[in-house]
Amino acid sequence: MNTEVLLAVGYAALLLGGALLLEWLSRHTHNRSQAWRTSGFDYDAQHDFWVCHKGEQLWPTEFDREKRLVRYRAKATVCNACPAKVDCTDSHHGREVTRAVDSWPHSEAGRFHRAIAVMLVVLAVFELAVVLVRNHEPSQIAVLLPLFLLALAVTWWLAVDLIRTPSNFPEAKPAHGNRIGAK
Repeated sequence: MNTEVLLAVGYAALLLGGALLLEWLSRHTHNRSQAWRTSGFDYDAQHDFWVCHKGEQLWPTEFDREKRLVRYRAKATVCNACPAKVDCTDSHHGREVTRAVDSWPHSEAGRFHRAIAVMLVVLAVFELAVVLVRNHEPSQIAVLLPLFLLALAVTWWLAVDLIRTPSNFPEAKPAHGNRIGAK
């Protein structure tokens, strides 16, 4: 077996593994962040409200289009009279919980990590394609082609989902009323 083929297979496998690990880690981090923000609260998706551990309902009060969040708030009078308020919130307006409208990977952070994963996999596809063009022995093709096809499939899976989702990134706003790009 040619050293170039072995190195290409190892490098491509490392890139594929890195892309899939990045994908898993970013999803895991996103889910942990969501769970931390809503710890002690249960979401009722059917009626679109949150319930705190004392049974108070937090109803939607605002939709933030720029950050793509829904804000839920409990009644201030109930929260201020609650014995668990000290451990729950320091707000005098009631406890607030936010819920992202876009699930991972459709959030901006998810799209960023997904784009990096796509670039890693595309690099693996390119590397394998170059080595396949340079090496034509049946044993070399038998090693390279399955990994090449796997890399193509992973690229397709990641890229199609990335392309289908809207970016939702807020547009730049001019500072102090100046036009963007004006001198």
